Amino acid sequence: MIEAENVTLHYGGSQILHEVSLTATPGQVTCVMGNNGVGKTSLLNLLAGRHPRSGGELRLMGERLGRVTAQEMARRGVAYVPQGRAIFPMLSVRENLETGFGCLPRGARKVPDAIYDSFPVLADMAHRRGGDLSGGQQQQLAIARALVIRPRVLLMDEPTEGIQPNIIAQIGRVIAALRDQGEMAVVLVEQYFDFAWDLGDSFTVLERGKVLLQGARGSVARSDVHALLAGFAAA
Repeated sequence: MIEAENVTLHYGGSQILHEVSLTATPGQVTCVMGNNGVGKTSLLNLLAGRHPRSGGELRLMGERLGRVTAQEMARRGVAYVPQGRAIFPMLSVRENLETGFGCLPRGARKVPDAIYDSFPVLADMAHRRGGDLSGGQQQQLAIARALVIRPRVLLMDEPTEGIQPNIIAQIGRVIAALRDQGEMAVVLVEQYFDFAWDLGDSFTVLERGKVLLQGARGSVARSDVHALLAGFAAA
């Protein structure tokens, strides 16, 4: 669905990503893991068109992409759930969801019922301001807003950060259901190890902008991935 091959990325004179490759396929959760500052969010920004790559290739549905904007990637079906949620606090829940309509043809500008089925609290609070919601409710809103565009690729950056356990479990069930439908590729950046391991079909561990370990479930050992991440934290 989406493929990055030997991509590099710079912020000014600093190189953030060093020839990173990643493939995310429909019906699978591709987990990107590592400590803070290793390039995980930068990789998502590159995949979402939020920051241009310096080198390497990016393909979507097999089509090689040149320099693309975030708006173009969204129109092509790549949705992004940013770290920190980034909802619009002064807009209502419904208005936040409707911000996704700009990527859709007029005939498709409707919030799918399945979104409210996944996150019933959003239907109950449709007229409440986004800023009045709890952190967990705002995270649900951020995910739902991304799903409004009916994405083919869903990029998620730390969806469990600062969220209470019952909401984490609900978000996990939603991700699993999206995966099991088999039509969407999910790229999940996550530091909560158990959450990522339980959902993941393949794993990429980054360190200082480079791929340190990469493989599908079954070809990488849970203990090896956990040991690497624990080692980074200890260092």
